[in-house]
Amino acid sequence: MDDMDAGSCSGRNTLVASDPLLPTGKLVNGKAKVVTDGPYVEAKEMVGGYVIVNAKDINEAVEISKGCPIFNEDGKLEVRPIQKMEM
Repeated sequence: MDDMDAGSCSGRNTLVASDPLLPTGKLVNGKAKVVTDGPYVEAKEMVGGYVIVNAKDINEAVEISKGCPIFNEDGKLEVRPIQKMEM
C-alpha cells in the first residue's frame, strides 16, 4: 500500500477511524483526579494523532501501518491492539 489514507484503506475495509489530535487538552491524574493543562507526557515525543484499522492480528496491522505517510518524513509510529472493555 503506497498511502495510508481513507481512499487506500477503504477498499480493503481496514480503516475504522483516523484523526489528528490538537496540542491542547487536560490531564486527569491519580486517585484525587487532579486536573492539569497539557502537555501530558514528559518526553520529546507526543501523540499527534491516531488511526484505527481492522486487522486479523498485530502482524497484519503492522503491514497496514507500513503505508503511513509519516515514513516520508522519517517518522515512526506504534502499532498497538485496543483493549476491549465491558461496561
